[in-house]
Amino acid sequence: MTAAEGPGRAGNLPADLTSFVGRRQEITEARRLLPTTRLLTLTGPGGVGKTRLALRVAETARRSYPDGTWLVELADLGDASLLAHTAAEALGLHAESARPPAELLIDHLAPRTTLLVLDNCEHLVEECAAFVARLLRACPGLTVLATSRQSLGGYGETVLLVPPLPVPEGEPGRAELARYDSVVLFTERARAALPGFDPESVPPEVLARLCRELEGIPLAIELAAVWLRALSPGELAQRLDERYRLLTTGPRSAPGRQRTLRALIDWSHELCSRPEQLLWARASVFAGGFDLAAAEAVGGGDGVAAEDVPELVRSLVDKSVLIREEHRGSVRYRMLETLREYGQELLAGGGEEQAVRARHRDCYAALVGRFAAEWIGPAQEAWLERLELEHANLRAALGYCLGRAGEAVVALRIATGIDEFWTVRGINTEARYWLGQALAAAPEPSRERVSGLCLSAWYALLQGEAGAAAPLLAEAQELLEVVGGAGRAAYAAQVRGMAALFAGEPDRAQPLLETALAGFRAGRPGGELSALTVLGLAEGLQGSREPGLAHLEEALALAEGLGEVYWRSWALWALAFLELGHDLARAEAAAKEALAVHGRLRSELGTAFTLELLAWVSTRQGRHARAAVLFGAAAAGWERMDAGPDGYRPVAAAHAQHTAETRAALGADRYEDALRQGRRLPARRAVEQALEQRGPTGRPPDAAAASLTPRERQIAALLAEGLSNKDIAARLVVSPRTAETHVDHILRKLGFSSRTQIAAWVAGQERDPGPED
Repeated sequence: MTAAEGPGRAGNLPADLTSFVGRRQEITEARRLLPTTRLLTLTGPGGVGKTRLALRVAETARRSYPDGTWLVELADLGDASLLAHTAAEALGLHAESARPPAELLIDHLAPRTTLLVLDNCEHLVEECAAFVARLLRACPGLTVLATSRQSLGGYGETVLLVPPLPVPEGEPGRAELARYDSVVLFTERARAALPGFDPESVPPEVLARLCRELEGIPLAIELAAVWLRALSPGELAQRLDERYRLLTTGPRSAPGRQRTLRALIDWSHELCSRPEQLLWARASVFAGGFDLAAAEAVGGGDGVAAEDVPELVRSLVDKSVLIREEHRGSVRYRMLETLREYGQELLAGGGEEQAVRARHRDCYAALVGRFAAEWIGPAQEAWLERLELEHANLRAALGYCLGRAGEAVVALRIATGIDEFWTVRGINTEARYWLGQALAAAPEPSRERVSGLCLSAWYALLQGEAGAAAPLLAEAQELLEVVGGAGRAAYAAQVRGMAALFAGEPDRAQPLLETALAGFRAGRPGGELSALTVLGLAEGLQGSREPGLAHLEEALALAEGLGEVYWRSWALWALAFLELGHDLARAEAAAKEALAVHGRLRSELGTAFTLELLAWVSTRQGRHARAAVLFGAAAAGWERMDAGPDGYRPVAAAHAQHTAETRAALGADRYEDALRQGRRLPARRAVEQALEQRGPTGRPPDAAAASLTPRERQIAALLAEGLSNKDIAARLVVSPRTAETHVDHILRKLGFSSRTQIAAWVAGQERDPGPED
């Protein structure tokens, strides 16, 4: 999941897909407790609705957390070592540096007022408790809302038990039934399962009996409502009654409600056909969802014909075992965690768990192979989105390989196959984690080990650890003498050349990059593009501008012919760098084209580099205020990666030169003010401003304007009168700090970077009021 941006909606909370019923008392109590505690844990049995309640509470409390309400989903996380990685990823932080992700989170959250929702902590209770304790100690404005089947046991934790929904007692009348949330939920889900369902036609005592038998457990109610397609409400109530009286499944020591839910799941399972049961169990190996092709690859086999899988998937969706979701036009499926756990128990008991997990591994290894083969082409953006959706499954495949003797080489193959995904998305620390695990588990000489060593060295370089990269590259060079491989030799030469370039030694980099280019020329277009780009930059940095530009033009032509955009954007960046002191208009055009691509691909590193370069362009154009804003926007990107231009010597020198010139032109105060404005810009807005994109009316979207509170509109009007923060504070009888906070919120919500823009917007509103008025 990626960070959501937009005025007044910092965070990544998902939208509700079905109506939210009841829980008014629990919501009220949670809202009352949140301001009084740093850690609030919602506990209760599986299926009771903890996640839905937490999301609703977080949504209603959003205004109290101006820096965002963020969901971190842990149900699919099997490796506790990746807990901090997962949280950082959910917040849109990129571990480009070698520092642990937990430190990145702390640095990001420490100055902010934020609500973090940790969902499904029960399988990582101890790790979550330690993780939360560390965050809360270091981040005074952070509040954590956790969901778990047991409390985390942390110091200062407040626990709120989430009970089942209230159920009717006795034989209430129809009017009285409407007061029970369990009845309302059953009725709504029944209407969804059976259009035309009329609760008025069902005797009140039957509805009351149904909800009592289901004990008010939301998941049980939703599963039972599906069966109205096959049974009348009376028949359903009778069968539930018989089922629970004959209950023998599940641990007898478990609470009654948990046995009830287990019994209902058992019953749902028994009502499935044998092929449906097998697919249910096999689909439980997926993490974070799956598509139909993956279901066919993993779910087919003994007892399930591959051609029958689509119909079986449709049937399991119909029975509410699978949940259907759409992501940008593609359909995916997932299970509620309780049903997934049930399926995993069946799989383990059926004797085919290892075979199914191996098919899962093979499915995603094949996906990685297709990605590697198709990456250099027109589908790069789609591939990045696809792998982002499959990130949890890729982790599961890597974990499976590392947990079995002799499979670590396959882990290396998978890890090195998705290097562009990790690099573009900035998932460098996690990439190094998996590569380190795989390299340790597969010490034997192999071409996969050479690739893993080189890629691990590359990520070390990106994180500023040249010392860690050197021994990895040395071992790779020794292994090449044993295992050979022209492509891998070229890649090793390229990484060594990049190390020299990062160190500010383009003369040492050039021959290595020439060797790499020669090795890539034979049918390896991805390597050829990257080598042409970096070689052109290295030549230009040595003063050989024309040869450098020629190599960059060759890269651009090759990328154009292939429909490739990622390396094309870096070639454009390098071209802009070399043209900076020669053809400023061409440099600006190239940098803007590069930024548009980096922004679209959500390449944090590429975006920071290109915002930085456009700031240099603006400095040379004499647009110093714009330059300072862009320096601030670039700095925010560097900070999200825990990196900076100092890690790249040629960039560091240009940065120092242009920031000094900009500061001198503006003066320290104006420079710092503009820098702060740039830092405040959301990433998407920063890209738009750097590209100088404006809407057709020149004003923010209606939704942005509508997000202003009455107080913020009042302050915006005072800003339009030319009042300072101090004057506004005196006029409204508030502190200057409060006035400043309101102004910051207005700037963020409207996507503006200056008070002048607010004043112009207010004037425009008075002349041409928007729809919200």
